Order: sequence, then C-alpha cells, then structure tokens
Amino acid sequence: MKKVLIFGAGMVAGPPVKYLLENGFQVIVASRTLQKAEALIDNHPNGMAKAFDITQATDSELEALVHECDLAVSLLPYIFHVKVAKACIKHRKHMVTTSYVSPEMRNLDDEAQNASITILNEIGVDPGIDHMSAQKIIDSIHEKGGKILSFTSYTGGLPAPDANNNPWGYKLSWSPRGVILAGRNSAKYLKGGKIVEIPGEDLFDHYLPFPVNEKGPGDTKELGLLEGYPNRNSVEPYIDVYGISETKTMIRGTLRNPGWCRTMKKIADVGFLDLEEKEFPSSFTYGQLINQLLDQPLESNPKMNLMAKFNLEETDDIVKRFEWMGLLGGDPLPKNKISPLDALCYQFEEHLQYAEGERDMLVMVHQFEYKLDTGVEKITSTMIDYGIPHGDSSMSRTVGLPAAIGVRMILDGTITDRGVQIPVKKSIYEPVLKELEEMNINFIEKLEKV
Repeated sequence: MKKVLIFGAGMVAGPPVKYLLENGFQVIVASRTLQKAEALIDNHPNGMAKAFDITQATDSELEALVHECDLAVSLLPYIFHVKVAKACIKHRKHMVTTSYVSPEMRNLDDEAQNASITILNEIGVDPGIDHMSAQKIIDSIHEKGGKILSFTSYTGGLPAPDANNNPWGYKLSWSPRGVILAGRNSAKYLKGGKIVEIPGEDLFDHYLPFPVNEKGPGDTKELGLLEGYPNRNSVEPYIDVYGISETKTMIRGTLRNPGWCRTMKKIADVGFLDLEEKEFPSSFTYGQLINQLLDQPLESNPKMNLMAKFNLEETDDIVKRFEWMGLLGGDPLPKNKISPLDALCYQFEEHLQYAEGERDMLVMVHQFEYKLDTGVEKITSTMIDYGIPHGDSSMSRTVGLPAAIGVRMILDGTITDRGVQIPVKKSIYEPVLKELEEMNINFIEKLEKV
C-alpha cells in the first residue's frame, strides 16, 4: 500500500484526505494541531495523525517523516514548500503542491530530475483547474490551425447567492491572511499587444464590471454582475507555458462581488495592508488605530475622519462596510503587538465566516478569441461550482481534489514526467478534468462568431 504524507490540516485538506483514503492509500496527516489531523483521519484504519510544526521542526525531523512515505503533499503556506521539496529530493520521494511555482522551486528542477522524482505544483483550482481547462481549449484551437488573439481568465471564491448576506459580499473559504495579502500584489498583463503594469498600491483601481451569463447548478437565473481585477503576472511565464506567443491579450484575474475593489482600495489607502508590527497600549481600539493610520487625534471620531479623508458620504457602502466590520468602533485590538494587516485579518476572521449549512461558490470564466481560416470565433468557458451544505466547501473540493488525483496518477505511474511540473500536458490535464467532471466539477462552453 502506497503511503502519502500530507503536511497541513487546514481548510482545503478534507477532500484530498478522504479521496486518498477511499482510493486505497495509507495517509499520514502531519499538522501543528493534532486534533485537526485526527478529525480528518476520522479513525480510518489506513489513516494516521501526527503532531508536526514545520516552524519548530529540525531538518532531521522533517526528513524522518518524508523518508517513510512514497509522496508528500504540502498544504502548508507556500514559504515552506521548498523546504519540503529539498527533503523529498534528498530521499527520492515525489511531491505535490497546489501553489504557484516560486523561482526557488523552479531552481530545483535539475535536482528533482536527477532524483527521478516528480514535483507537481499548481494543481489546485487557481492555479490548477484554470491551467488545465484553458490548455485543453488552447490545444484544440491549435489543432484546428487557429491562432489565439485574446485569452482572459478570471476566478473567484465567493459566497453562493443564497449565502451572500453581509455588506462585504464575501466570506472566507481559505486563509484570511492570504486573501488580504493578495491585495498587496502588483499586476502585469498584456492588452492589445501592449504590456500594462500596475503597482500593488493601485491594484484595486483597475477593476471592470464582469457579467457572468451562466446559471449555476440548480439555479433558475444567471449569476449576473461581478467585478474583476488583474491577478499577479499574467504574462510570464504563462504565455510561454500555454504556447500562445501569438496572442495580443493575456489577462488572468480575480472575481469578487460588486463593491469589493472600492472598499479594498480604501483599506489599502488607510494603511491596513502594512505588515510592520507596532506596539499599542492595552485596550487600544480599532477606531483609534484608524485615527492613528490617518494621522488624526486618537480620541476623535474615526468615522468622520474616514469620511473627510476620502470625501465619502455617511451612506456610502464603504463607510457601512468599515462600520459593520468593527473597524470604526471600540473593539480592542487582539494583541498589543500587531501589524495593521494582522489586525484587519482578525476582524475578517471574526466577521466573514460561513454559518452552518451555508454554501460557498467557485466561479471561473475563460474567454478566448481566435482566428481560423473561416473567420474569428469566441469561446466562453464557465465553471460555477457550489459547496455542499453541511459538507465540503467548493473551495476545498476544487483545490484539494485535483491535487489528490495528481497524487494518485503519480503513484500509479500515469504521470511519468520528472522534475518540477505544472499540469499543462495533455497526459495530465485530460484524465484530471475527466475525473473532475465525474464529480460534477465541470465547464459550460459557448461558441460564437465574432
């Protein structure tokens, strides 16, 4: 029986643990919080939970765990992936992550090939399902002799319409810190043959209305209007990775409900995305923090200061969202030493949780324009997936299941490419997408002449 070691027992770990146990693998879940690992294993005879904190563990302790497995899955924060990868290379064990390939991970390609192991990255949802579903369409266009003129791809993890019941239009289906940190990223994309670069501080000024003209499973009406903004670097390496050097437009972006970008822009402008820890007096409040960030007297009115600074009316949705989140009132900061970003993260975690039985939603929309001998055509490919009430979230399924399928395919010999890989080869994406379709994670494609 092949043994899979999973580092991390967080919000997306449930579906891959369940999938691997049900498919005949021995699964060890190593987590800083033993109880979380035990809950995932749920007394399965082929499961084991181990207490393991990678921030405290020695290299020999990490290697001892890796040595005993056939493949390691890192669901840890991305900064730890390379550390796990080096242990896997040393002990010639395969590895899977759902995260973007960092330059440090890419630099391990030769070592991984020499060790005859596969390190499969970017096999979650975004990145992951986005790559695979896009590459499938790109390859089909190229096989017909077509040339890609434009490719845009937007993804969002959001509350399902029936759970969209707070002023922010958002709830947490993954790490709140990850959500907020994404707002610090700069962006780069190609539009009409020209490179556009956006510094992180201006990211939320660059959003567009984004209509989603499809119905989700069981819905009676189309999803409707969202807003999209660019996500990281859409140009390198993806134009080369997808093999679309001919394209004039290439944009990868994030979807949110209307109002998110205006609000997050003000969050950034106030200074809440600052990562520098500061010392605060006991019982220092969020209202006082706003005043300090806006360079106003601590005991003045934070709402009035916010409105004056940004020329906002009291009825503006931004003011309502700040107030609802507890950012303008007397809630004390959770710790005396904390960064503004982590103080915001705490309020996100307090206020943006799903209630029992509520569903999340994953939306992904690809749009391709391409030229054939017969003219220009457009394909819109849309995935809308809902979480299961009282069960797995859509985020955990769409992130975790592709990774678990990738694990199975490496260990059963279906995936034979060695080194640092992402899932853009037909031998990987075709079987993964087919199996996801069997789990009702699928796309609706619409073709039109332009």
